[in-house]
Amino acid sequence: MAKLCAKGKSAAKRKFKVYPSAYANMYASGVCSGKIKPGGRKKAASGGPIQMAGMARKRRAGCA
Repeated sequence: MAKLCAKGKSAAKRKFKVYPSAYANMYASGVCSGKIKPGGRKKAASGGPIQMAGMARKRRAGCA
């Protein structure tokens, strides 16, 4: 099992009340791998902003 970086640990401790938890560890590993910026939004797979295309399709289908 790999250890978490210090930057990820400290970001998780700031974000969550209880640090040694599954959610905090998942957040810390995301920060260490570069997928999550501390205090920022999660990156999309293509590196662009996250779009809610599925929500727009559902809304259009219901408003026929």
